[in-house]
Amino acid sequence: MSAPQSVHLHVHSEYSLLDGACAIDSLAEQAASFGQSALALTDHGVMNGAVEHYQACIKHGIKPILGCEIYYAEKPTPGASGKNEHNHLTLLASSDAGYRNLVKLCSDGFLEGLERGKPTVDMAQIDSHSEGLIALTGCLASRFAGRLADGRDDEARAHVDQLVGALGAENVYFEIQNNGIAAQDRANEGIVRISREMGGSLVGTGDVHYLRHEDHRHHTALLCVQTKSTLADPRMIFETNEFYLRNNEQMAESFKQWPEAIASTVEIADRCNVELELGRQLIPRFLPDGEDEKAYLAQLVGEGLRERYGEPPPAEAIERMEMELAVIDRMGFNAYFLIVWDFVRWARENGIVVGPGRGSAAGSIVAYTLAITDVDPLRYDLLFERFLNPERVSMPDIDIDFSVRGRERVIQYVTEKYGRESVAQIVTFGRMFPRQATRDAARVLGHDYGAGDRLAKLIPDPIQGRPPSFDDCMKEGQPLRQACDDDPTAAQIVDVARGLEGVVRNSSIHAAAVVIADRPLTEIVPVQLADANTTDEDGNRVYKVVTQFSMKPVEQLGLLKMDFLGLRNLDVIEDALDIIERSDGERPHMATLPLDDEKTYAMLSRGDSGGVFQFESEGMQDALRTVKPTEFDDLVALVALYRPGAMDQIGTYAKGKR
Repeated sequence: MSAPQSVHLHVHSEYSLLDGACAIDSLAEQAASFGQSALALTDHGVMNGAVEHYQACIKHGIKPILGCEIYYAEKPTPGASGKNEHNHLTLLASSDAGYRNLVKLCSDGFLEGLERGKPTVDMAQIDSHSEGLIALTGCLASRFAGRLADGRDDEARAHVDQLVGALGAENVYFEIQNNGIAAQDRANEGIVRISREMGGSLVGTGDVHYLRHEDHRHHTALLCVQTKSTLADPRMIFETNEFYLRNNEQMAESFKQWPEAIASTVEIADRCNVELELGRQLIPRFLPDGEDEKAYLAQLVGEGLRERYGEPPPAEAIERMEMELAVIDRMGFNAYFLIVWDFVRWARENGIVVGPGRGSAAGSIVAYTLAITDVDPLRYDLLFERFLNPERVSMPDIDIDFSVRGRERVIQYVTEKYGRESVAQIVTFGRMFPRQATRDAARVLGHDYGAGDRLAKLIPDPIQGRPPSFDDCMKEGQPLRQACDDDPTAAQIVDVARGLEGVVRNSSIHAAAVVIADRPLTEIVPVQLADANTTDEDGNRVYKVVTQFSMKPVEQLGLLKMDFLGLRNLDVIEDALDIIERSDGERPHMATLPLDDEKTYAMLSRGDSGGVFQFESEGMQDALRTVKPTEFDDLVALVALYRPGAMDQIGTYAKGKR
C-alpha cells in the first residue's frame, strides 16, 4: 500500500543565510522525484528566492507555494526595558492578493520593524494585510510552540486566539513537527490539545533546512560558519538529523500518530494558487499622461542628429535614425530612452563626468544623438540589432559610467524625480566558492588560518571572473588533488569545503544596478535594508533600500533596471585635466583628443597600461605586447578578443596584423 500524498510547507533554502543549505532547484527536483505535487518556500524573514522557487517548481512540474517564516514581535510597551522578543511564524500566500500582502509584510518588517538585524512585524500589521494569507503556528522558535514547550499554556492560547482574530479560524493551522527533540514532543501535546479545543486542523511539517539525511554534517558546518565556531565546540546545532526533505513514506511514518496532519498538507497546497506575472514591461512614463513620448523622443533625436552630423545630416544617418526610432516605438521603449537621456543630461549639467559609452548601446544612433553615448555607430559600423532586436524582445540594457564622486548624486536625482518608494538598488548575493569555502572549512574544523590559506592558494585564479569548481580542482594532476592525496588533514578540509561550495554566504548591494518602477516598489517586489558599509555625519551606520530579488528576477518581472557604474578612471582623468588646466590655462576636451598619437601606441605596445581602463590586467598587458597596437582599431579588436574562447585568436590577429 502506497503512502498518502504529502506536501512540504515549511522549507528553508540557502536564502535563510548560513542556516538553510538547500539550493532551490534541487529542492524542487527532489520533491518532484518523490511524487509530491507542490512545495513551499518559507525562508527566514525574506522572500529572496520567491521568483526562483516559482520557476523551479514550474520547471519540475509541481505547484509553487510562496511563503515566508516571518519574525513576529509584539510592540514593546512604552518605557519597557530589555530586548524585544522575536518569534517565528510561518505564513503562506493562498492567492495573488495574499502574495501581495506577504510582499508588503516582508518589506515592512525591514522598513518599519528592523530590530537587532531582524525584520519584525506585529499582530496589527498581520491583521492589516491578512487577506489571502494562511498561517502555520510555527516551529519551536514560534511564540505558540515555544510557550507550550515551557509550560506557559495560557500565553500560547492567547497568542493563537490573536492569530485567529487576525486571519480567521479557517486560515490558521496548528503546526506539529516530529524531530526527536524533547521540547518539541512537549509542545506537540499542547498543540494537539488546543487544536482540538478550538476545532482547528493539525498540519505536519519537516522544517526543512538541508536536502538529504546525509547532508546533516555539511549543514552543521554551515551553522559553524554563521556562528564563527567549530564542529568540536559549536555555538548552534540542530540536535537531531531530522530536518531534511522527507519522501511521502517518511512523512507518513513521522506523523502516523496524527494522519490528519498529513492530509492537511495537501489541503493547504490545494488552497494555494498564486500566479506571478513575468515578462511584463513596467517602465514608468517620462512625460505626464496624455503627452506624446514618441513625438518628444523624435524631436530630441532630430535636434541631436543635426548637432552630431551637421545641417543637413547625411542620408545614411537619417535612415538609421528613422529605423531605430521605429523599432524603439514598436517595442514600447520611448520612455526608457527619455529616462536615460534625462539623468545623463542632468549629470553633465551638474559637473558629473559621464563615460563615452560601453557595450551594445554604442551601436545605437539614437543613444549617440541623445548624448547618452559619444561613439558614432556609423563611423565604426556598429550594429543596432546587437542592442535592440525586434525578434528578441528584452529590455534594453544601457550601462552608464559615472565618476565615483558623482554617482551617488545621480542616483539621488533619480530617486527624487521618480519617488523614494519607486526607486531602489538591487540586492546581490555572495557565494562560497572553493577558496572561501576552503578557508571556512579549515576554521570550523579548528585548524589555524594558515592550514586553510595554504590549500586555498592551490586553487587557480578565476578566469574572466569565473572561479573554478572543486570538480575542476580535484582532477588528476591538479595541485589541490595532490595535496589531498598526500595529507589526510587537507583531504578532511576539502571534504567539508565541498559541502559548502556554492552556498549563499552573504547579501550586499549590487555595485551598479538601480531599479525604477512606475508605482511603489512594494506593490511588485519585496524590499529590504542593506548595510551600505558607511556611516553618516553622526557616526550611525547607513542602510539602503534594496529589492529582495536579485538582478535576474527583477528583470523577469519587467522592472526597469539601470546600471549606474562608478568608474574610478573617470575621476583620475578629471583630476588630470584639472592639473593640466591649472598648469597651462587650457583644459583639453576628451572628445577631441587625437586617436593616432604615436607615443600613446608605443606606450601601450610596451604593455605599459597600468590604470588604463580594460587594459590594466596582467593578461591584457601580455596581449598588448603581442599585438603591438598602432591604431585605434587594434585596441577595439583586443577588447573584443580578450574573453574566454576568443583569447586563443589574439596570436592569430597579431600575425595577421604584421
